[in-house]
Amino acid sequence: MSLAPSEHAPATATAAGRGTTDRTGRTGPGRRRLLTRTSVPYLLIMPAVLGFAIFKAYPIVASLWISLTTGNGAGRHFTGLDNYQRLLNDPLFWTALKNTALILVVQVPLMLGLALLIALGLNSTKVWLRPLWRLGVFVPSLTGLVAAGVMFSVILNRDAGLLNWVLSLFGVDRVNWLGSPFWARVGVVLVITWHYTGYNAVIYLAGLQGIPQELYEAAKVDGAGPIRRFVSITLPQLRPILLLTVVLSTIGTLQLFDEPYVLTGGGPDNATLTVTMYLYNNGFKYFDFGYASALAYALALIVAVLGFLQVRLMGERK
Repeated sequence: MSLAPSEHAPATATAAGRGTTDRTGRTGPGRRRLLTRTSVPYLLIMPAVLGFAIFKAYPIVASLWISLTTGNGAGRHFTGLDNYQRLLNDPLFWTALKNTALILVVQVPLMLGLALLIALGLNSTKVWLRPLWRLGVFVPSLTGLVAAGVMFSVILNRDAGLLNWVLSLFGVDRVNWLGSPFWARVGVVLVITWHYTGYNAVIYLAGLQGIPQELYEAAKVDGAGPIRRFVSITLPQLRPILLLTVVLSTIGTLQLFDEPYVLTGGGPDNATLTVTMYLYNNGFKYFDFGYASALAYALALIVAVLGFLQVRLMGERK
């Protein structure tokens, strides 16, 4: 009897050493290690993917379907584009859109202009205690929107408000800030401007500190004054940051809800009713989820179009 090893043994050992599949069809350890290395990244991102699918993707698709229906629960039935046709013929929607656009046109340039001026001041070496001033400018943006609205509802109170008390020291009559359509809009603009100006100022300040000082020194040698340096150096260098803040501020104002809701509830006479507030009223007060979903998609379309136009127009000015 021969005790020599089988002629197939080396091949089997070699195959096992390489981690390939043996005669029984089982995967070797090398193959298993390879599968483990390739599957770990997918396992790590799986929670984020599931969270996005459940809390983002599904609501988007579901709201699109709901916007094409009317009724609630089991009584919901498909009506096609009726909600969108109703939206186009709804005077209250156009009132809300007009109010939102008016606040946007006034507030965004005012806020960003003030933010840029503050950033220029904080960037100057002549300002003492600059870190303290930076902190003070940024603190309002840390305040909750509801808290800011409640605070300004007290400040703008007609009878006991701080602002009217200060005005009375100069002989100015009391202003009905929250009871007049015009002044109610002004009050909303004041709250938004106070809350977000410091945030944008810090962004601009970071951009200013990234501009090479050699550019300013060369401009001074050429005889350029402060205004010329600002127009020829500062603004072009800040263009990407300006574009970012304009787009983000526009999107945020189009979605304006907390400040007017807390201050005036949309009044007086719907003067501060915004599209988002009208959407909220239809969805969670009147439970007309189909129409509320149509309003949401209309607002998303407006935001997308305005954002695209802003990026396109500012990009063409380079």
